[in-house]
Amino acid sequence: MHMTTSRTVRPSGLADWLLARGKSSLTTAQAAQLMGVPADHVRARLGSRGTEFTSPARGLWIPVPPEYRLWGAPEGIEIVDLMMAHLGVDYYVGWLTAAAIHGSSHHAPQAFQAATSRRVVDRTVGRTVFRFRVRSGIPALPVIGWPTRSGSARVSAREVTALDVASDIRFSGGLNNAATVLVELAEDGLELPLLADIAARFPVAAVRRIGWIIEEIGGQDATKLRDAALDRNLTPSLLHPSMPVRGPVNQRWRIRVNSEVEADI
Repeated sequence: MHMTTSRTVRPSGLADWLLARGKSSLTTAQAAQLMGVPADHVRARLGSRGTEFTSPARGLWIPVPPEYRLWGAPEGIEIVDLMMAHLGVDYYVGWLTAAAIHGSSHHAPQAFQAATSRRVVDRTVGRTVFRFRVRSGIPALPVIGWPTRSGSARVSAREVTALDVASDIRFSGGLNNAATVLVELAEDGLELPLLADIAARFPVAAVRRIGWIIEEIGGQDATKLRDAALDRNLTPSLLHPSMPVRGPVNQRWRIRVNSEVEADI
């Protein structure tokens, strides 16, 4: 992003100057140029401005719109794309955060969850607690563009969201919460053929959990997933990955039902 001005901008007016010109972020070097100060003075100058700026990653500064200044930063969905672009990381918003965006989560997630192509340290920015998980093959997975002030954020498609939730039960708030989310996603419209197409990129246990939960808890037909659920490992998968290997095996989905499920539906 190229920024020029015929005069330097005082730190006290820089945030509003940027926002008035539709600028959603700037680097330390750009801030130094605009204020006419050395780069190593930028942190002190902008850090003294209270909540007018937030810095979610080293070298990145985001001017905070007035309505978010009590929070200390815009919402996570507004800054995640700016942060990942600055870090040079492929990403998508996923798990319970994506489920909430798709309207399929009973409760607001406690953290903003995203998949990243390499390790990114968890962090808190304003009121948003970011939690990241490394995921391979991110560019090959379908996403939607969620509109933001600065453009859009990459949010996992419903089918990817379902596979992520079913893959990582703990990250998804436990089996009961995961089952609730999966049933809601299915009720709102999962494309099962698409889910089956991308299933090979996820553990087969995730596909089996989705099929079993959709049918046994949600009362819907998930037959279109069966080939993806049965064409790999013959060993039954565990419904609850952290519980002992016990309980009956559901042969239709090749899954051992080793825990009760109480979905909030």
